[in-house]
Amino acid sequence: AGAARTPIRPTRPTSLPVRLALPAPPLIISYFSPLNYQLFISFAKIFKTPYKKMNIAIGNDHAGVAYKQAIITALQAQGHQVLNCGTDTPESVDYPDFGHAVARAIEEGKAQVGIVICGSGNGIAMTVNKHPQMRCALCWTKEIAALARAHNDANVVSIPARFTAIEQAVAI
Repeated sequence: AGAARTPIRPTRPTSLPVRLALPAPPLIISYFSPLNYQLFISFAKIFKTPYKKMNIAIGNDHAGVAYKQAIITALQAQGHQVLNCGTDTPESVDYPDFGHAVARAIEEGKAQVGIVICGSGNGIAMTVNKHPQMRCALCWTKEIAALARAHNDANVVSIPARFTAIEQAVAI
C-alpha cells in the first residue's frame, strides 16, 4: 500500500528556554469602584436613563461616630439621601438599638440599603440579621463589600470601626 507516515514535529532550538504565553489577567471592576460608577453614568446618559439616587440608612454606636460623619458627607456629595439612625456622641451606647433602627428603616421602605458601624462590626451585623429580609455582611474592604452585594445580595454592610481606616470605610 504505501510507506508508513511519520508525524511532522516542529523543531525548536534546544538552547532557548520554553516560554508559555499566558493571557493577561482580566480587568476586575469593583461594584463600588469609581470606574464602575462612571461606566454606569455613561450608559445611563447614552440610553437616557436617569441615575436613581438611593435612600440609605446609616446607624452606629459610639465607636463609629467619626466614620458615620465621613460616610454621610461622601454619600450626600453623590446626591444620595441619608437617614441617620445612629448616635452622634462618643458616649457608650448599646449597638443593638441602632442596628434595629436601620433594619426597620429598610423594612418600612424608608431606605433601600443600610450601613451599620460598631467596634468589631460583628455584634451589630448579628442584630441586623435577626430581621427577616435583612442580609448584613461584615466588610472591611470595598472588594469584600462588592462581593457581598453581587454574590450574596447583601442589603446592609457592617463596618468594623476599630479595624478599618476611615478612608477604607468611605470607599466601601
